[in-house]
Amino acid sequence: MEFINSLFEYSFLQYAVIACFLASISCGIIGSFVVVKRISFLTGGIAHSAVAGMGAAYFFAASPLIGAMISAVLAALLIGWIHLQHHEHEDVLIAAFWSCGMAIGILFLSKTPGYNVDIMSYLFGNILLVTQQDVLLMLVLDIMVVGISFIYYKQFLASVFDEEFARLRGINIKFFYLLLLCMISLTIVLMIQLVGVIMVIALLTLPAAIANQYTHSLHKMFMMAAVICLFLSLAGLVLAYEPDLPSGSVIVLLTCISYFMSLIVSKRLKRLR
Repeated sequence: MEFINSLFEYSFLQYAVIACFLASISCGIIGSFVVVKRISFLTGGIAHSAVAGMGAAYFFAASPLIGAMISAVLAALLIGWIHLQHHEHEDVLIAAFWSCGMAIGILFLSKTPGYNVDIMSYLFGNILLVTQQDVLLMLVLDIMVVGISFIYYKQFLASVFDEEFARLRGINIKFFYLLLLCMISLTIVLMIQLVGVIMVIALLTLPAAIANQYTHSLHKMFMMAAVICLFLSLAGLVLAYEPDLPSGSVIVLLTCISYFMSLIVSKRLKRLR
């Protein structure tokens, strides 16, 4: 009740709830592609590469989210291009970009005049610090991700499930693979506001993994994952508010618990069937 009363009184809580809603939409769609294509670890590499852009943005007194978006998209394109052109294993590339991104970001932060504590909110998440400008940026990114996903839904569907069939149908596999990586990077930037760079992989993949246990239809998986992500984000926000706990950590912990509980329930349901 204290949270509900505060929701009508404080604008920062209203922005936090809107951010949960916006992030959950893209999370449901892109998270489903990530789970189905089994590239969950790739999201961690892209997310940590975003730290380089954040550090550079702080150094040049620019928006950290814009810096994160630029570096995340560049990292995604480079990982995809090297993998496609030189046939390098993705896990090695991810490890290299993961480490390099963090190192560059820390170097920029170490040379930034003064110490800015806000960087901690981007590393570990603090949804209560979301501003109106952040919400508008998240809305723009959401529109881009959702729009591209629905325009090229059939192409993504064929590329994710059967690349050989997609090639025979004349679909440019390389283009849609790189486009998917770019959409993943944009979604990661959306999720950074909720749970931070360190834990973004959990919120991007686990709601979709839960949905995957109960449906094998991709469009149903989109909707179910989005609803699960929204519910868990709001529940974590409410639980963290009164005891003044880190909201990102509570959201991720709640998501992990839900995933393991769902795993147990789904297995029992399969045995009963």
